[in-house]
Amino acid sequence: MTTVVVGAGIIGTTIAYDLQKRGRQVVLLDKGEVGRGASYGNMASIAVTEFMPASRPSIWKQIPGWMLDPEGPVRVRPGYMPKLLPWFARFVAASRPNKLRQLEADGAALCGRVYDDLLPLLRETGLEGELTEEGCLSLYRDEAEFRADREHIEILERFGFPHRRLSGAQARELEPVLSESIGIAVLFPQNRSLRDPFRLVTRLAQRFLAQGGEIRRGDVAGFERSGRITAVRLTDGDRIAAGDVVISAGAYSGLLSKMLDEPMPLETERGYHTQIMSPGIAMRHSLIWPAKAFMVTPTAGGIRVGGTVEMAGLDAAPDYRRAKTTVRRAQTALPGLRCEDFSEWMGHRPALPDTLPVMSASAKTPGVFYATGHGHLGVTHAATTARLMGDLITGVAPPIDMRPYRVDRF
Repeated sequence: MTTVVVGAGIIGTTIAYDLQKRGRQVVLLDKGEVGRGASYGNMASIAVTEFMPASRPSIWKQIPGWMLDPEGPVRVRPGYMPKLLPWFARFVAASRPNKLRQLEADGAALCGRVYDDLLPLLRETGLEGELTEEGCLSLYRDEAEFRADREHIEILERFGFPHRRLSGAQARELEPVLSESIGIAVLFPQNRSLRDPFRLVTRLAQRFLAQGGEIRRGDVAGFERSGRITAVRLTDGDRIAAGDVVISAGAYSGLLSKMLDEPMPLETERGYHTQIMSPGIAMRHSLIWPAKAFMVTPTAGGIRVGGTVEMAGLDAAPDYRRAKTTVRRAQTALPGLRCEDFSEWMGHRPALPDTLPVMSASAKTPGVFYATGHGHLGVTHAATTARLMGDLITGVAPPIDMRPYRVDRF
Protein backbone atom coordinates (compact mmCIF):
# COMPACT_ATOMS: atom_id res chain seq x y z
CA MET A 1 0.00 0.00 0.00
CA THR A 2 1.38 3.40 -1.03
CA THR A 3 0.87 6.43 1.18
CA VAL A 4 1.11 9.79 -0.56
CA VAL A 5 2.18 12.63 1.72
CA VAL A 6 1.28 15.97 0.13
CA GLY A 7 3.62 18.70 1.34
CA ALA A 8 7.39 18.39 1.76
CA GLY A 9 7.99 20.86 4.55
CA ILE A 10 9.26 19.75 7.94
CA ILE A 11 5.84 18.32 8.92
CA GLY A 12 5.28 16.29 5.75
CA THR A 13 8.88 15.13 5.44
CA THR A 14 8.97 13.91 9.04
CA ILE A 15 5.64 12.10 8.61
CA ALA A 16 6.94 10.44 5.43
CA TYR A 17 10.07 9.29 7.25
CA ASP A 18 8.07 7.94 10.20
CA LEU A 19 5.70 5.99 7.95
CA GLN A 20 8.65 4.58 6.03
CA LYS A 21 10.11 3.27 9.30
CA ARG A 22 6.80 1.52 9.92
CA GLY A 23 7.10 -0.38 6.66
CA ARG A 24 4.97 1.79 4.40
CA GLN A 25 5.86 2.61 0.81
CA VAL A 26 5.71 6.41 0.79
CA VAL A 27 5.64 9.05 -1.94
CA LEU A 28 6.41 12.58 -0.72
CA LEU A 29 4.80 15.08 -3.10
CA ASP A 30 5.29 18.84 -3.35
CA LYS A 31 4.87 21.43 -6.07
CA GLY A 32 8.20 22.98 -5.08
CA GLU A 33 11.52 21.97 -3.59
CA VAL A 34 11.70 20.10 -0.31
CA GLY A 35 11.67 22.46 2.65
CA ARG A 36 11.37 25.69 0.65
CA GLY A 37 8.17 26.94 2.32
CA ALA A 38 7.80 27.99 5.94
CA SER A 39 10.35 25.32 6.88
CA TYR A 40 13.00 27.39 5.10
CA GLY A 41 12.30 30.67 6.81
CA ASN A 42 11.12 29.82 10.32
CA MET A 43 12.89 31.22 13.36
CA ALA A 44 14.68 27.93 14.11
CA SER A 45 13.26 27.68 17.63
CA ILE A 46 11.98 24.60 19.45
CA ALA A 47 9.47 26.86 21.16
CA VAL A 48 7.88 24.53 23.71
CA THR A 49 6.70 27.46 25.86
CA GLU A 50 4.71 29.14 23.08
CA PHE A 51 1.42 27.21 23.22
CA MET A 52 -0.76 30.04 24.53
CA PRO A 53 -3.89 30.45 22.36
CA ALA A 54 -3.65 33.57 20.23
CA SER A 55 -7.39 34.11 20.77
CA ARG A 56 -6.92 35.50 24.28
CA PRO A 57 -8.99 38.66 24.86
CA SER A 58 -5.80 40.54 25.73
CA ILE A 59 -4.74 39.94 22.11
CA TRP A 60 -7.86 40.32 20.00
CA LYS A 61 -9.01 43.48 21.78
CA GLN A 62 -5.84 45.17 20.53
CA ILE A 63 -6.27 44.09 16.91
CA PRO A 64 -8.40 47.10 15.79
CA GLY A 65 -5.66 49.45 16.98
CA TRP A 66 -2.93 47.35 15.42
CA MET A 67 -4.74 47.43 12.09
CA LEU A 68 -4.31 51.20 11.99
CA ASP A 69 -0.57 50.89 12.60
CA PRO A 70 1.38 49.74 9.50
CA GLU A 71 4.23 48.69 11.81
CA GLY A 72 2.02 46.99 14.43
CA PRO A 73 2.60 43.37 15.53
CA VAL A 74 -0.49 42.24 13.59
CA ARG A 75 -1.34 43.78 10.24
CA VAL A 76 -4.45 43.01 8.19
CA ARG A 77 -4.38 44.46 4.70
CA PRO A 78 -7.65 46.42 4.37
CA GLY A 79 -8.72 44.74 1.16
CA TYR A 80 -8.40 41.32 2.76
CA MET A 81 -10.56 42.02 5.80
CA PRO A 82 -13.93 40.95 4.26
CA LYS A 83 -12.49 37.52 3.43
CA LEU A 84 -11.01 37.22 6.92
CA LEU A 85 -14.24 37.97 8.84
CA PRO A 86 -15.51 34.34 9.12
CA TRP A 87 -12.10 33.23 10.40
CA PHE A 88 -11.97 36.12 12.83
CA ALA A 89 -15.45 35.26 14.18
CA ARG A 90 -14.18 31.76 15.05
CA PHE A 91 -11.05 33.34 16.53
CA VAL A 92 -13.14 35.45 18.91
CA ALA A 93 -15.36 32.44 19.74
CA ALA A 94 -12.23 30.61 20.92
CA SER A 95 -11.64 33.33 23.55
CA ARG A 96 -14.29 32.17 26.04
CA PRO A 97 -12.59 31.48 29.41
CA ASN A 98 -13.52 27.79 29.60
CA LYS A 99 -12.49 27.32 25.97
CA LEU A 100 -9.16 29.04 26.54
CA ARG A 101 -8.34 26.78 29.48
CA GLN A 102 -9.01 23.70 27.36
CA LEU A 103 -6.94 25.06 24.46
CA GLU A 104 -4.06 25.76 26.83
CA ALA A 105 -4.20 22.18 28.11
CA ASP A 106 -4.37 20.74 24.60
CA GLY A 107 -1.41 22.87 23.49
CA ALA A 108 0.59 21.92 26.58
CA ALA A 109 -0.09 18.23 25.89
CA LEU A 110 1.75 18.55 22.58
CA CYS A 111 4.58 20.76 23.83
CA GLY A 112 5.14 18.59 26.89
CA ARG A 113 6.22 15.63 24.77
CA VAL A 114 8.26 17.47 22.11
CA TYR A 115 11.67 16.24 23.26
CA ASP A 116 10.39 12.71 23.87
CA ASP A 117 9.85 12.54 20.12
CA LEU A 118 12.45 14.96 18.74
CA LEU A 119 15.58 13.70 20.47
CA PRO A 120 15.18 10.05 19.37
CA LEU A 121 14.49 11.23 15.81
CA LEU A 122 17.66 13.32 15.74
CA ARG A 123 19.76 10.51 17.24
CA GLU A 124 18.59 7.82 14.85
CA THR A 125 19.12 10.05 11.82
CA GLY A 126 22.53 11.30 12.96
CA LEU A 127 21.22 14.86 13.16
CA GLU A 128 21.58 15.47 16.90
CA GLY A 129 24.25 18.09 16.16
CA GLU A 130 21.57 20.29 14.56
CA LEU A 131 20.12 21.17 17.98
CA THR A 132 21.90 23.71 20.19
CA GLU A 133 22.12 23.47 23.98
CA GLU A 134 21.19 27.09 24.68
CA GLY A 135 17.67 28.27 25.44
CA CYS A 136 15.78 31.49 24.77
CA LEU A 137 15.78 34.79 26.65
CA SER A 138 12.55 36.77 26.87
CA LEU A 139 13.36 40.46 27.34
CA TYR A 140 11.62 43.22 29.28
CA ARG A 141 12.61 46.84 29.75
CA ASP A 142 11.09 47.12 33.24
CA GLU A 143 8.55 45.70 35.70
CA ALA A 144 5.64 47.16 33.76
CA GLU A 145 6.59 45.22 30.62
CA PHE A 146 7.16 42.08 32.67
CA ARG A 147 3.72 42.37 34.31
CA ALA A 148 2.14 42.79 30.88
CA ASP A 149 3.53 39.35 29.97
CA ARG A 150 2.65 37.77 33.30
CA GLU A 151 -0.24 35.81 31.79
CA HIS A 152 2.26 33.84 29.73
CA ILE A 153 4.47 33.11 32.73
CA GLU A 154 1.51 31.99 34.85
CA ILE A 155 0.44 29.48 32.20
CA LEU A 156 3.94 28.01 32.10
CA GLU A 157 3.91 27.72 35.87
CA ARG A 158 0.55 25.97 35.79
CA PHE A 159 1.80 23.32 33.37
CA GLY A 160 5.29 22.94 34.85
CA PHE A 161 7.46 24.31 32.04
CA PRO A 162 10.81 25.46 33.47
CA HIS A 163 11.83 29.11 33.35
CA ARG A 164 14.03 31.43 35.40
CA ARG A 165 13.73 35.14 36.01
CA LEU A 166 16.97 37.12 35.59
CA SER A 167 17.99 40.68 36.24
CA GLY A 168 19.26 42.71 33.31
CA ALA A 169 22.82 42.23 34.55
CA GLN A 170 22.37 38.46 34.76
CA ALA A 171 20.97 38.42 31.21
CA ARG A 172 24.02 40.34 29.99
CA GLU A 173 26.27 37.76 31.64
CA LEU A 174 24.66 35.21 29.32
CA GLU A 175 24.55 37.55 26.29
CA PRO A 176 27.01 40.45 26.66
CA VAL A 177 25.73 42.10 23.45
CA LEU A 178 22.38 42.96 25.10
CA SER A 179 21.49 46.60 25.63
CA GLU A 180 21.74 48.18 29.07
CA SER A 181 18.08 49.13 28.62
CA ILE A 182 17.04 45.53 29.34
CA GLY A 183 16.04 45.45 33.00
CA ILE A 184 14.54 41.95 33.29
CA ALA A 185 14.74 38.70 31.34
CA VAL A 186 13.26 35.23 31.64
CA LEU A 187 15.31 32.23 30.52
CA PHE A 188 13.37 29.41 28.85
CA PRO A 189 16.00 26.62 28.90
CA GLN A 190 13.92 24.17 26.85
CA ASN A 191 13.47 26.59 23.93
CA ARG A 192 16.59 25.41 22.15
CA SER A 193 17.42 26.37 18.57
CA LEU A 194 18.31 24.62 15.34
CA ARG A 195 21.60 25.42 13.68
CA ASP A 196 19.81 25.52 10.32
CA PRO A 197 16.14 24.47 9.97
CA PHE A 198 16.35 24.16 6.18
CA ARG A 199 19.36 21.86 6.46
CA LEU A 200 17.44 19.71 8.95
CA VAL A 201 14.50 19.09 6.62
CA THR A 202 16.68 18.49 3.55
CA ARG A 203 18.92 16.00 5.37
CA LEU A 204 15.86 14.19 6.67
CA ALA A 205 14.54 14.03 3.10
CA GLN A 206 17.87 12.65 1.90
CA ARG A 207 17.68 9.89 4.50
CA PHE A 208 14.11 9.14 3.44
CA LEU A 209 15.28 8.80 -0.18
CA ALA A 210 18.28 6.67 0.74
CA GLN A 211 16.03 4.18 2.50
CA GLY A 212 13.72 3.69 -0.49
CA GLY A 213 11.31 6.62 -0.31
CA GLU A 214 10.19 8.55 -3.39
CA ILE A 215 9.97 12.34 -3.76
CA ARG A 216 7.84 13.74 -6.57
CA ARG A 217 7.44 17.28 -7.90
CA GLY A 218 3.91 18.09 -8.93
CA ASP A 219 0.85 20.23 -8.27
CA VAL A 220 -2.34 18.52 -7.09
CA ALA A 221 -5.33 18.91 -9.45
CA GLY A 222 -7.69 16.63 -7.55
CA PHE A 223 -8.29 13.28 -5.90
CA GLU A 224 -9.92 10.05 -6.98
CA ARG A 225 -12.29 8.31 -4.57
CA SER A 226 -14.33 5.15 -4.65
CA GLY A 227 -15.62 4.65 -1.13
CA ARG A 228 -12.11 5.60 0.00
CA ILE A 229 -9.21 7.52 -1.51
CA THR A 230 -7.62 5.78 -4.50
CA ALA A 231 -5.32 8.28 -6.23
CA VAL A 232 -3.93 11.79 -6.40
CA ARG A 233 -4.27 13.55 -9.77
CA LEU A 234 -1.65 16.09 -10.86
CA THR A 235 -2.02 19.14 -13.07
CA ASP A 236 0.31 17.61 -15.69
CA GLY A 237 -2.17 14.75 -16.18
CA ASP A 238 -0.23 12.17 -14.17
CA ARG A 239 -1.77 10.27 -11.27
CA ILE A 240 -0.33 8.56 -8.20
CA ALA A 241 -2.24 5.54 -6.91
CA ALA A 242 -2.71 5.79 -3.17
CA GLY A 243 -4.03 3.64 -0.37
CA ASP A 244 -3.74 6.60 2.00
CA VAL A 245 -3.16 10.32 1.51
CA VAL A 246 -1.81 12.73 4.12
CA ILE A 247 -2.50 16.43 3.56
CA SER A 248 0.38 18.34 5.17
CA ALA A 249 0.82 21.23 2.77
CA GLY A 250 0.93 23.99 5.36
CA ALA A 251 -1.06 27.08 4.46
CA TYR A 252 -2.09 25.47 1.18
CA SER A 253 -3.79 22.54 2.92
CA GLY A 254 -7.13 24.35 2.97
CA LEU A 255 -7.21 24.44 -0.83
CA LEU A 256 -6.66 20.68 -0.91
CA SER A 257 -9.26 19.94 1.76
CA LYS A 258 -11.84 21.83 -0.33
CA MET A 259 -11.11 19.45 -3.21
CA LEU A 260 -12.11 16.67 -0.81
CA ASP A 261 -15.36 18.49 0.15
CA GLU A 262 -13.98 19.07 3.64
CA PRO A 263 -13.19 22.79 4.00
CA MET A 264 -11.38 23.96 7.11
CA PRO A 265 -10.93 27.53 8.43
CA LEU A 266 -7.25 27.70 7.56
CA GLU A 267 -5.62 31.06 6.98
CA THR A 268 -2.07 32.14 6.29
CA GLU A 269 -0.14 34.20 8.80
CA ARG A 270 2.45 35.74 6.55
CA GLY A 271 5.77 35.88 8.37
CA TYR A 272 8.92 37.84 7.48
CA HIS A 273 12.54 37.42 8.39
CA THR A 274 15.86 39.09 7.68
CA GLN A 275 18.87 36.76 7.53
CA ILE A 276 21.99 38.77 8.37
CA MET A 277 25.29 37.11 7.47
CA SER A 278 27.55 39.96 8.66
CA PRO A 279 25.82 41.09 11.88
CA GLY A 280 28.90 42.44 13.67
CA ILE A 281 27.98 40.54 16.86
CA ALA A 282 27.91 36.96 18.08
CA MET A 283 25.08 35.39 20.10
CA ARG A 284 24.44 32.05 21.78
CA HIS A 285 20.78 32.30 22.84
CA SER A 286 17.71 33.18 20.86
CA LEU A 287 15.89 36.32 22.04
CA ILE A 288 12.28 37.45 22.10
CA TRP A 289 10.97 40.83 23.22
CA PRO A 290 7.20 40.45 23.68
CA ALA A 291 6.46 44.17 23.91
CA LYS A 292 8.23 44.83 20.61
CA ALA A 293 7.05 41.66 18.82
CA PHE A 294 10.33 40.40 17.42
CA MET A 295 12.62 37.40 17.74
CA VAL A 296 16.34 37.01 17.03
CA THR A 297 18.04 33.64 16.54
CA PRO A 298 21.63 32.74 15.66
CA THR A 299 21.04 30.25 12.82
CA ALA A 300 21.96 29.34 9.24
CA GLY A 301 25.46 30.80 9.61
CA GLY A 302 24.30 34.24 10.72
CA ILE A 303 21.62 35.97 12.76
CA ARG A 304 17.94 35.81 11.81
CA VAL A 305 15.48 38.52 12.82
CA GLY A 306 11.74 37.95 12.52
CA GLY A 307 8.39 38.61 14.09
CA THR A 308 4.97 40.20 13.60
CA VAL A 309 2.04 38.77 11.64
CA GLU A 310 0.46 39.90 8.38
CA MET A 311 -2.94 38.68 7.20
CA ALA A 312 -3.20 39.19 3.45
CA GLY A 313 -3.83 35.77 1.90
CA LEU A 314 -1.69 33.54 -0.25
CA ASP A 315 -1.36 35.73 -3.33
CA ALA A 316 -0.54 39.30 -2.24
CA ALA A 317 2.95 40.61 -2.89
CA PRO A 318 5.32 40.78 0.11
CA ASP A 319 5.64 44.02 2.06
CA TYR A 320 9.26 43.96 3.18
CA ARG A 321 8.79 47.08 5.28
CA ARG A 322 7.72 44.62 7.99
CA ALA A 323 11.11 42.90 7.85
CA LYS A 324 12.90 46.25 8.12
CA THR A 325 10.74 47.19 11.13
CA THR A 326 11.73 44.09 13.07
CA VAL A 327 15.42 44.74 12.39
CA ARG A 328 15.12 48.28 13.75
CA ARG A 329 13.40 46.94 16.85
CA ALA A 330 16.04 44.24 17.29
CA GLN A 331 18.74 46.91 17.26
CA THR A 332 17.19 48.45 20.40
CA ALA A 333 18.02 45.22 22.22
CA LEU A 334 21.27 44.62 20.32
CA PRO A 335 22.87 48.02 19.74
CA GLY A 336 25.89 46.46 18.04
CA LEU A 337 23.78 44.63 15.44
CA ARG A 338 24.64 45.65 11.88
CA CYS A 339 22.43 44.74 8.95
CA GLU A 340 25.03 43.88 6.32
CA ASP A 341 25.13 41.06 3.77
CA PHE A 342 21.48 40.26 4.39
CA SER A 343 18.46 38.76 2.64
CA GLU A 344 14.74 39.23 3.29
CA TRP A 345 12.12 36.47 3.13
CA MET A 346 8.36 36.12 3.40
CA GLY A 347 6.52 32.84 3.94
CA HIS A 348 3.12 31.43 4.86
CA ARG A 349 2.37 29.92 8.25
CA PRO A 350 -0.83 27.83 8.39
CA ALA A 351 -3.12 29.37 11.03
CA LEU A 352 -6.33 27.97 12.52
CA PRO A 353 -8.52 30.26 14.65
CA ASP A 354 -8.10 28.28 17.87
CA THR A 355 -4.29 27.97 17.45
CA LEU A 356 -4.31 24.15 17.70
CA PRO A 357 -3.21 22.11 14.66
CA VAL A 358 -5.39 19.62 12.83
CA MET A 359 -3.99 16.10 13.21
CA SER A 360 -6.78 13.81 12.24
CA ALA A 361 -8.35 11.29 9.93
CA SER A 362 -10.81 12.79 7.49
CA ALA A 363 -14.38 12.86 8.73
CA LYS A 364 -15.60 12.26 5.14
CA THR A 365 -13.14 10.19 3.10
CA PRO A 366 -11.57 6.97 4.43
CA GLY A 367 -7.84 6.87 3.81
CA VAL A 368 -7.39 10.66 4.00
CA PHE A 369 -5.54 12.25 6.92
CA TYR A 370 -4.71 15.85 7.77
CA ALA A 371 -1.65 17.29 9.54
CA THR A 372 -1.66 21.05 9.24
CA GLY A 373 -2.32 24.34 11.02
CA HIS A 374 0.74 24.32 13.28
CA GLY A 375 1.15 28.09 13.02
CA HIS A 376 4.44 29.22 14.56
CA LEU A 377 5.19 25.73 15.92
CA GLY A 378 5.76 23.62 12.82
CA VAL A 379 9.39 22.78 13.50
CA THR A 380 8.61 22.44 17.23
CA HIS A 381 5.86 19.88 16.65
CA ALA A 382 7.26 18.06 13.62
CA ALA A 383 8.57 14.94 15.36
CA THR A 384 5.54 14.71 17.66
CA THR A 385 3.14 15.16 14.74
CA ALA A 386 4.93 12.42 12.82
CA ARG A 387 4.67 10.05 15.79
CA LEU A 388 0.98 10.77 16.34
CA MET A 389 0.02 10.66 12.66
CA GLY A 390 2.01 7.46 12.18
CA ASP A 391 -0.01 5.89 14.97
CA LEU A 392 -3.32 7.08 13.51
CA ILE A 393 -2.52 5.94 9.99
CA THR A 394 -1.27 2.49 11.00
CA GLY A 395 -4.00 1.82 13.57
CA VAL A 396 -1.87 2.14 16.72
CA ALA A 397 -3.37 3.87 19.75
CA PRO A 398 -1.65 7.28 20.08
CA PRO A 399 -0.15 8.18 23.48
CA ILE A 400 -2.45 11.22 23.92
CA ASP A 401 -6.12 11.96 23.29
CA MET A 402 -6.38 13.08 19.65
CA ARG A 403 -9.96 14.35 19.77
CA PRO A 404 -8.97 18.01 20.38
CA TYR A 405 -7.09 18.04 17.04
CA ARG A 406 -9.79 16.54 14.81
CA VAL A 407 -10.59 18.21 11.49
CA ASP A 408 -14.34 18.47 12.14
CA ARG A 409 -14.07 20.34 15.45
CA PHE A 410 -15.06 23.71 14.01
